[in-house]
Amino acid sequence: MLKTDSPRINQAPVTIIVIGAGQRATIYGNWALAHPALAKVVAVCESNAKRQANYAAVHAIDAAHRYSEYKNIPAGLADAAIVSTLDQSHADIVCHLASLGYHIMCEKPMATALSDCERMRDAILASKVLFACGHVLRYSPYTRALKAVLDSGEIGEIINIVHIEPVGWWHFAHSFVRGNWRNEADSSFSLMTKCCHDVDLVLHFFNPLRAVRVSSFGSLSHFKQSKKPIEAGNVKNCLDCPINTSCPYSATELYITKAKEFDKGWPVSVVCGGAEVDVDNAADLEDLVTEKLRDEEGGYGKCVYEIEDNDVCDQQVVNIEFEGGKTASLTMVAFTEAVCQRSTRIHGTKGEIIGDMSTFSVYNFGTKKKRIVNPKNADEMTDGTSSHSGGDSGIMEAFVLAVSTGDQSKMGCDVNDVFNSHALVFAAEKARVNGTIIKL
Repeated sequence: MLKTDSPRINQAPVTIIVIGAGQRATIYGNWALAHPALAKVVAVCESNAKRQANYAAVHAIDAAHRYSEYKNIPAGLADAAIVSTLDQSHADIVCHLASLGYHIMCEKPMATALSDCERMRDAILASKVLFACGHVLRYSPYTRALKAVLDSGEIGEIINIVHIEPVGWWHFAHSFVRGNWRNEADSSFSLMTKCCHDVDLVLHFFNPLRAVRVSSFGSLSHFKQSKKPIEAGNVKNCLDCPINTSCPYSATELYITKAKEFDKGWPVSVVCGGAEVDVDNAADLEDLVTEKLRDEEGGYGKCVYEIEDNDVCDQQVVNIEFEGGKTASLTMVAFTEAVCQRSTRIHGTKGEIIGDMSTFSVYNFGTKKKRIVNPKNADEMTDGTSSHSGGDSGIMEAFVLAVSTGDQSKMGCDVNDVFNSHALVFAAEKARVNGTIIKL
């Protein structure tokens, strides 16, 4: 946890432009609202008029500082920018903002093509601006405490790490089957869009050792027409399905149930595209969600087995060899009860750490004693959105402190580190597709 009273060059709040007013921007914006002495959102750029208006109202943003096109943002409007648009747009926006002199925090992944990551890295270095990527797992109290134990040498030399990202059956169906990340050509492969910060976390734990080889295996195993239950027949939309109350991937159960509870947060907010903000009762929200699920263009009412352009892996393993023959494995899997509640086992020469993103145990081989570490979760966000065990607040604290002091080291990494971790993700996917081992 960063100390927010650390010395700062600029005692005024860090001013921020938000580009892309979706879920992630709401989380980061809410942090600024909760810490007005540290940060203030002064401008918003969002092509969706409804979302733009909603975000501007929450942050009291003047009409003159609301933009629909990022190219219209002038230089000098704020200290920094947060880019939380869809993944494939990151590169152009970041390069443009860097040329204007803005310090930048870009949501993960950095970009969906290695060439775009290179372009972003070069633009950041040329402009000499500060840069952060939304690898929020690094910044939780849990990760900071675990990393401190590793750095202390308490479990000796790290030999192996086993890390699992359990995406959650309904979360995967929402985001990676029906949602924006279902198609590699339109977004990227699921290892990148979902697990680039898991790969980064493994690198963070092994640092300063360098990864030298990677292999990977995985596939789209379940979400395809051949796996559709016979009882569902030829139905294309969940609302018409005879098993829509018993199917684990039912859009009715996922979205309409939440609407009946008058839950306007994620994922209902994604389905409604901002229109839910003006709804003031559960019945009207249910009607709105039902209407959206009928909308073929939206896609959130479609049967998960009938989405023809869904082509990303629903399970994948990545094997990494580090210098000195040390190893790590990462598993990403859709079919879990836990939703993004990662688990990690770190095997050292003197002890072992087992953690679940909330608490971790440290076992000492010499003393044969185990202790439990329960880091404080400092994330104040309680609106139903993901806190990443406090990492969302942690990255905002780090970024604001870096900008206010002009010190990139406050982020704990730089644009070259971010680029290198993305390069490993691209290499892992190449290894999976080609059935090879990639030397790094």
